[in-house]
Amino acid sequence: MQIAMIDDRIVDIRELDPAYMDRGTFFGDGVYEVLRSYDGRIFALDDHLERFARSLSEVKIEGVDIDDVRQRVLTAFERAGIANAKIYFHITRGSEPRSHVGSKGLKPNFFLTVTELPDDSQKKAAGIKVATHPDWRWKRCDIKSLNLMANILAKIEVEKTGCEEAILVDDNGQITEGAGSAFFMIDTAAKTLVTRPLGPEILPSITRKVVLQVAVNASLTVAERPITPAQAKAADELFIAVTTQDIVPVTEFDGVKISAGKAGKYTQILMAEFTKMVSLEV
Repeated sequence: MQIAMIDDRIVDIRELDPAYMDRGTFFGDGVYEVLRSYDGRIFALDDHLERFARSLSEVKIEGVDIDDVRQRVLTAFERAGIANAKIYFHITRGSEPRSHVGSKGLKPNFFLTVTELPDDSQKKAAGIKVATHPDWRWKRCDIKSLNLMANILAKIEVEKTGCEEAILVDDNGQITEGAGSAFFMIDTAAKTLVTRPLGPEILPSITRKVVLQVAVNASLTVAERPITPAQAKAADELFIAVTTQDIVPVTEFDGVKISAGKAGKYTQILMAEFTKMVSLEV
């Protein structure tokens, strides 16, 4: 008899819930999205769904109707009734006994949660400490896949030092992005906002896209080029950008204080401009 063991319980494998045979569990074979709402309105839903569709296409998961995904998101959000919510969803290739290649025509599995976002105003006002960590991720970080073990390990290591984000550094000694965020540097003298250009090394962050859009309102020009840790340590201002928190100032980088340990002038302007953009969008 073929069996499965769930904790201490043994069951006939034929009676096993398909959720236990999900290829997402076996292989991380799926893609996901995280979006948020502000005051009862979902922000940048179209952008997130467009990126999700691209991720599905890149990993060859077929048979997914994006309009159906949109409706599921809207239905779940309305049912939850949370004004400031984090909406997470993923699709995996499907469920079947473990096999690397898998069967043709599997039905994709969909999963979604809606949870309340905590008040992060104090963190954003105070800024965060970050530390560098080697970028051990795969070579297609532009795909928002479920394969996040390297991100998790980086986060675990830097949190041991009291830092809240890992800033990943590639084999060429250049910063790619945060383990869960986009990374930015500001040269105040040149009034320039610097961030790594899009490519397979980083995620095409929706929040990054909005930051670049509002930069002009802060009288900043944008330079998309790699940043080294040494340049980051010497920077006038640093910040990260992430869906659930938008812009968060970085006040310490690898033990070096940035902007006298507080949010810099232009970072504060960008935060205000991002808030204005949100109010217009939602």
